[in-house]
Amino acid sequence: MKITQWGIVSLVCCAAFPLFAAEPQALFNGKDLSGWEGKLDYWSVKEDAIVGTSPGLKENYFLATKEEYGDFELRFEIKLHDSGANSGVQFRSQRIPGSTEMIGYQADIGQGYWGALYDESRRRKILAAPDPELIKKTLKPGDWNEYVVRAVGKHITLSINGVNTVDYLEPDDEIARTGHIALQVHSGGPFQVEFRKLTLKPLTAE
Repeated sequence: MKITQWGIVSLVCCAAFPLFAAEPQALFNGKDLSGWEGKLDYWSVKEDAIVGTSPGLKENYFLATKEEYGDFELRFEIKLHDSGANSGVQFRSQRIPGSTEMIGYQADIGQGYWGALYDESRRRKILAAPDPELIKKTLKPGDWNEYVVRAVGKHITLSINGVNTVDYLEPDDEIARTGHIALQVHSGGPFQVEFRKLTLKPLTAE
């Protein structure tokens, strides 16, 4: 059953984003949240960016794409307004029924977590992380930072502002290789995070 399900998803993704397309496809139109779903109390659009606003939360909340994606290169720009806050971008992820949580990979965002690969609600741990000194030299705190997530088969790489932070090879053959992309407003005190220029380019599995 799983093979059939994932096979259908892969065909849908390829139909929507042909592998021969030269240009990445926009995931966000810069105007509204078409193509996305979630608890919209915490999400809005302002000046060509998706804005996540936390009034102080006990649980994590996610704004997710309605479509699922498998092998791709995802690019976006992120601005975290509070250096002590935490956010992230889920990929190859699913919503957990009856919960506000998602399960799957996360390109982590926040002090001590920038550029790390986290496994949300599954193994619940950092799978790979960069040298803190590298992040200190690369990150632009309180400003826009370009984040790139590349997932092809078992191979996942992350980079910030053109500098590679994670090069990870998944050892578990049972881990899903397709799913939703989602933006996170993390639990904790009030803060704001912005995302813009979200694009996705399909890639051929290695």
